[in-house]
Amino acid sequence: MVDKALLEILCCPETKEDVSLAVKELIDTINTKITAGEIKNRGGNPVEEKIEAGLVRQDNKYLYPIRQDIPIMLIDEAIPLEGLV
Repeated sequence: MVDKALLEILCCPETKEDVSLAVKELIDTINTKITAGEIKNRGGNPVEEKIEAGLVRQDNKYLYPIRQDIPIMLIDEAIPLEGLV
């Protein structure tokens, strides 16, 4: 999992808003939709790989995926949360 010290300094690369760890239920919902081919990232590409965890932007609009304990803090890789939260 993401180191707490790292989590404290991470922010959204677009808005500089704080991010927080996503709850398990949200990760489960996203992974179910990834399996069904229903999730696209902000860049418009289908998300094909399930995520271990995620960092939710403070305004709850986007989630930055965490894979192999590494936060993917790229704007185009963010997953829109509209309709999921």
